[in-house]
Amino acid sequence: MADIIRSIRGMNDILPDVTPYWQAVEATLKDVLTGYGYQEIRFPIVEKTELFCRSIGEVTDIVEKEMYTFADRNGDNLTLRPEGTAGCVRAAMQNGLLNQTQRLWYMGPMFRHERPQKGRYRQFHQIGVEAYGFSGPDIDAEMILMTARLWKNLGLTGVTLQINSLGSTQARLAYRETLVSYFEAHKDALDEDSQRRLYSNPLRILDSKNPAMQALNEAAPKLLDHLDEQSKNEFTVLCQILDTAGISYEINPRLVRGLDYYGKTVFEWVTSHLGSQGTVCAGGRYDGLVAQLGGREATAIGFAIGLERLIALLEATDSLPQIDGIDVYLVAVGELAAKQSLILAEQLRDHIPNIKLITHCGGGSFKNQFKRADRSGARWTLILGEDEITKQVIGVKTMATGEQETIAWDALADYLQQ
Repeated sequence: MADIIRSIRGMNDILPDVTPYWQAVEATLKDVLTGYGYQEIRFPIVEKTELFCRSIGEVTDIVEKEMYTFADRNGDNLTLRPEGTAGCVRAAMQNGLLNQTQRLWYMGPMFRHERPQKGRYRQFHQIGVEAYGFSGPDIDAEMILMTARLWKNLGLTGVTLQINSLGSTQARLAYRETLVSYFEAHKDALDEDSQRRLYSNPLRILDSKNPAMQALNEAAPKLLDHLDEQSKNEFTVLCQILDTAGISYEINPRLVRGLDYYGKTVFEWVTSHLGSQGTVCAGGRYDGLVAQLGGREATAIGFAIGLERLIALLEATDSLPQIDGIDVYLVAVGELAAKQSLILAEQLRDHIPNIKLITHCGGGSFKNQFKRADRSGARWTLILGEDEITKQVIGVKTMATGEQETIAWDALADYLQQ
């Protein structure tokens, strides 16, 4: 017998006993986003590799080590999307959406070739939110207030908001020189990753998770002390809005985000319930990205939520949504009853559009069918045999109490609804 073909490591199946939780969480997220006026956009999972190199940055872990890149039959260099922002910007530019303000959201799989571990997979799922054409800190505040409402509507606890400002491009360049000088003076204390990033992407050193780097990073010059005046004022306004709205937050001067396109406001919602993979939602401003990809200057901000991590956090904090079970399991004994059961089931679906009804298919004894009905978790089991067909009635058993009664076909829908 041939070996069973198994899934690729880090690319997991999401099975039927789990998908109802995903569907419930996704529905809550969609409801909140549409309630704020955000519209769904869908774009391909494969893009030209150049898109990610130009947007994310050549000297990042994603581009250097993690992208799934290949040449197609035409010789084009293509990549499975490692994140959604670049593809969303490309789609907005290509389809003329940036001529006016836009509030957009999307959902789907992303791909990164990294070592699989809890909360970090090679195929993972994100819901992303982007807004274009808004220049003031009010949209920054709306993004954060909206994420807070997402947690509220999900009943989620155990998350903390961290915020920071990266300032303008000019302010970051000046700060970069100060930071490089600081780390050069402590070069012997830098780990291998930090030494590699020292001249290519020194801000990422501040985000190091290596415990040996923490004291050095804590003592590093703070970007907040080197902000330009406009960024400083906008960050102050953002904090004032969050204070007035009652949103708790921590200002984290080492929060820099891992992608090159970010500037000004950045934020993350983090948790201690998921070990080292503690970031559940992350985002910020990327005003320069549209021009960087060949378009006209356009302000932009967005965030992404990792759905695997969000589901895991809901489970860890006993906050998974309640899932409605099956309403009805219809047992049919005999060939004639099997045929009639399908007709009765369709009539019930016509009268009760939201009913969750399983019709037994495949035959079998009454005993075996009833076992399946019990395993389904249905609230009621309907029992149809030849006697019931003759009398045009059906047996209705309430599974929680074991009580059973006989109901006429034409009264069944009203009975179940009541």
